[in-house]
Amino acid sequence: MTESMSPIALGFLGSLAAGLMTSIGALPVLFGRTPSQKLRDVALGFAAGVMLAASFFSLIIPALDVAEIRYGDGATPAFIVCVAILIGMGAVALMNELIPHEHFSSGREGPEAASLRRVWLFIIAITIHNAPEGLAVGVSFGAEGFEGGFPVALGIGLQNAPEGLAVAVALLGEKYTAKRAFLIAALTGLVEPITGLFGASVIVLAQPLLPWGLAFAAGAMLYVISHEIIPETHRNGHQNHATMGLSVGLVIMLFLDVWLG
Repeated sequence: MTESMSPIALGFLGSLAAGLMTSIGALPVLFGRTPSQKLRDVALGFAAGVMLAASFFSLIIPALDVAEIRYGDGATPAFIVCVAILIGMGAVALMNELIPHEHFSSGREGPEAASLRRVWLFIIAITIHNAPEGLAVGVSFGAEGFEGGFPVALGIGLQNAPEGLAVAVALLGEKYTAKRAFLIAALTGLVEPITGLFGASVIVLAQPLLPWGLAFAAGAMLYVISHEIIPETHRNGHQNHATMGLSVGLVIMLFLDVWLG
């Protein structure tokens, strides 16, 4: 069935499935179960490990391979990938500066937006966070079809579950009802099929941009890992457990990428 689908359709469906894992992760709040802070930090550490492995093994290394095929050996492929990574990181950093948003742990960032309610600032922050993940899935399907995109979609889906739980629990702490917290957490994952569709379309329609797109998506995810996820997992004194989670997530994603890709 997947062989008859276009890479663009695969990119959209794969990023949609990954985004929906956010809602699955948030399900425990509907049943009155709130995991401990330590467990949540371990889960977010796992998410960081998955994203870190996906960035290198599913995006950066394929980007180098494609650039070498197109431009030959030498410094050019490495230069292109390095520049694209920095552009991807810079793009997310710019979004953080220009778009008003709020993290429950670190407070408001970006321009002042007194007219926006706090929950909407938080939703915007999660949207900024999730956009690079959907982009990575879409670009992977657009570049290498099902075989290249499926491990990335699976890995991003696995790490979306603890993120969805973290969002829902944070909203419960802000006195939102369980149903509303679950709904908002679920909705934050729906930006991923939008950026996934965009990424797959660009790569399919403009093949020369392939190494740039792969490395750009990797850079965007690396920024999120360093700026958001790892600091959050170390904020509550559970850094050793979070690092263990990161290690497990990294090796699982590496195994899945080699086995399935």
